[in-house]
Amino acid sequence: MRYAGVDVGSRTAKVVILNEDSVISSHLISTGPDSAETSLQVLRGAMDRARLHMEDLSGIVTTGYGRYIAPFPHTGITEIACHAKGVHRVFPSARTILDMGGQDCKAIRLDDQGRHTNFVMNDKCAAGTGRFLEVLARSLNIPLEEMGPRSLEARGLVAISSMCAVFAKQEAVAHRRRGALLEDILAGVHEAVAERVFRLLKTVGLEADFVITGGIAQNPGVVRRVEKRAGMKALIPPEPQYTGALGAACLAREIG
Repeated sequence: MRYAGVDVGSRTAKVVILNEDSVISSHLISTGPDSAETSLQVLRGAMDRARLHMEDLSGIVTTGYGRYIAPFPHTGITEIACHAKGVHRVFPSARTILDMGGQDCKAIRLDDQGRHTNFVMNDKCAAGTGRFLEVLARSLNIPLEEMGPRSLEARGLVAISSMCAVFAKQEAVAHRRRGALLEDILAGVHEAVAERVFRLLKTVGLEADFVITGGIAQNPGVVRRVEKRAGMKALIPPEPQYTGALGAACLAREIG
């Protein structure tokens, strides 16, 4: 018996395929303009890796922005439930999740069975998301993957007061033109992101064990600053972008 979880997010689409015991395949691609086609492409990629066909799958759960429009038989389940289930599989002791995605950020509280008991989302603007950091990276002419490490090399801090991506971009560029060190500007950017997302955690109530998922979990500049505010070390899944897809696959298996 094999089960697939398909997570079509705003920036990337992910698939995890499980058998009764373990993960047998996974795949990630960029989300294209057609969410239905993207969901099919990423699922085919994962099936190809496992040498499977659609008829080999006993169940499919979709989640994310495109969860209802996938062009194959599926059950759509919310991102909150899927992330909770995925994190619980990797870290059964987890009680709080901070999921930082491409265009939204979620704080989730879990019970000891991996069920979500409370959550809050920041989905009204790009603040605290991958999109915000992408905009700042382009404006400062630095590769996105270098932003976090470089921010930790700062000797000072140039505060970024706006969390609107457009205004923060203008602010950061103005500081750079006035001669501020790039590392100090990046420290200000990452401090602003960490403060914004930490407010979500305080809203749901932060409790150990604490897990960070999503693409920004790979950014040490954000992670360390959130950890400092939380007063505890965060647990990071080996592949933090796949947590929602993993949870969706687990739920597909439970549904049968």
